[in-house]
Amino acid sequence: MFFNTKPKNRRREREHVLDVKLRSQQVRAARWHWVSVFLAVGALGSLAFFMVFWGGRWTLDTLIYQNNAFNVAEIDVTTDGIIAPSRLRQWSGVKIGDNLLALDLQRVKRDLELAPMIESVSVERVLPGTLRLRVSEREPIAQVLAARPLGATGSPTLTQFYLDDTGHVITPLPPSYCSTPAGVSAEPLPIISGINVADLHPGQMVDSQKIAAALRLVARFELSPMFGLVELASVDLSGPEILEVNTSQGARVTFGLNNLDTQLRHWRTVHDYASAQGKAIASLDLSISNNLPARWLEASAVPALIPKTNKSSRHRKSHVL
Repeated sequence: MFFNTKPKNRRREREHVLDVKLRSQQVRAARWHWVSVFLAVGALGSLAFFMVFWGGRWTLDTLIYQNNAFNVAEIDVTTDGIIAPSRLRQWSGVKIGDNLLALDLQRVKRDLELAPMIESVSVERVLPGTLRLRVSEREPIAQVLAARPLGATGSPTLTQFYLDDTGHVITPLPPSYCSTPAGVSAEPLPIISGINVADLHPGQMVDSQKIAAALRLVARFELSPMFGLVELASVDLSGPEILEVNTSQGARVTFGLNNLDTQLRHWRTVHDYASAQGKAIASLDLSISNNLPARWLEASAVPALIPKTNKSSRHRKSHVL
């Protein structure tokens, strides 16, 4: 039985082994084929991207960004204030000969609006070679005089600031920066006192309810019945929840922080009553709703007021000289 075991077919067994090896080689060859195709496609794609990218960049540089036809030939500046156009061109950072299409217009706008005197700027390309700047300047309506130490000696010096109707702090401009004709004199702006000088940062808005109320009073005064009858000289903010107004005619008028238009109308009513009696207001408290306390002066003792008209924006801006 042991010797009658049927011998195995070794030839068939060897053929099966050879068949397995052949299929493995085919699979590996197919894999290398697809890897080669993938690498070739990737290389061709990278080459095509490189050619398109650098070709497009070369085209843009040659036809646009390095094309002299688009160089800045003129910087057209218009402003509603007093800053000289030459100074605005300098602040823009743009030079004649710069490529117009390569300019960062947002950068030009931002650089100009960093100036405390400038409120907003419009920047526009006008092909082929004009940069157009439209500037709106801040309009000062009041001034602040502050004493600050100077240098190591600590000697005080008087520093002047201006405020517009929104409370933005404006620093005076040197005369060389302005285009206002020589000899133009502006009426003095009301002085606001009682302000913490440390809160004044050029170009920024002062965050104070009392300062906002004082600026509203100055702005509303020109539209009130009292305009042309007296002149605001100063507004003192040192009192609690009140505004102490001094006029050039020697009157002292106390205002509350709210309902300024109503208080201005009451001022006119009291003024007319005093005039009818041959008197003038020495002091008046408008912060009280009823029974307004008042003191009188003889009308003949009050200095005459020079007649004036409502100031235009351009006239008011001339104070920044």
